[in-house]
Amino acid sequence: MNVEDIMTPAEDVVTVEIPGTRDDVLEYLQDRQFSSVPAVKIEDGREIYRGIISRKALIERPDEDQLAILAEEVPTTALDASLSEVAAQMADTGERRTPVVDGDTLEGIVTVTDIIRAIAHGEAGEGTLAGDVAGEEASCVYSGAPLPAAERELSFAGVPYAVVLGDDGEMVGVVTEVDIIDVARVVEGEEDTGESIANQDDEWAWEGIKAVGNRYMPTRNVEIPAEAVSEFMTEDVVTVSRKRPVEEVAQLMIEHDIEQIPLVSGGQLAGVVQDMHLLEAVR
Repeated sequence: MNVEDIMTPAEDVVTVEIPGTRDDVLEYLQDRQFSSVPAVKIEDGREIYRGIISRKALIERPDEDQLAILAEEVPTTALDASLSEVAAQMADTGERRTPVVDGDTLEGIVTVTDIIRAIAHGEAGEGTLAGDVAGEEASCVYSGAPLPAAERELSFAGVPYAVVLGDDGEMVGVVTEVDIIDVARVVEGEEDTGESIANQDDEWAWEGIKAVGNRYMPTRNVEIPAEAVSEFMTEDVVTVSRKRPVEEVAQLMIEHDIEQIPLVSGGQLAGVVQDMHLLEAVR
């Protein structure tokens, strides 16, 4: 099986056009719940691929508005690359969406989800178990913490999710980057959207956290509500055991439209299987 067999063809890929502004991308990422979008420039009546604009770039360069500058070069792949080759490349680079390019022409996009579907259909990963690929460490956040504080934890940890722990330290839910994007609000022209200050007596306060901005990310035009994580988390958490075949794990991810599943052993949280982890079953 090759990239051409699983990718989204160029005619079905939503792109942003250079020149353009960051607001175009912010609204697109929020509406589509993607982490990045290809950028193209029209030259002589044809689309020229110019790179990828990612949520990370928007976060790290909050004052840059021009898409031509925000567009980044990322590893690309070819139509005839094998499934294992592109899975290995994505696992090594951490890129969730890989442009399929021929010269300067965008032929399509292959995503982690495309590979997860192939695994779910039994076309890759046979004989691999959840415990073989799961990460033993899990990013966690307290259920009573304000959502902006949870976003910062996800950002600093470099992960798209957090297992939510209740007062007794037990898992009570999961909150993801997508959950945060869903409630983020694009604010036109606002430099400061206020901040939520933690008092020493607040249950969610801990050493080193004194003020948390009400914004989803440190930009001038995106904010998130400051209510507790418990208001936005998913309570009905899908879990798997170590001996669950990755084919079934992939099927659960597709069925529930999720990117990570907590690994439970003996009734206790033992790790997390992320969709990126499943790439190891293909490479």
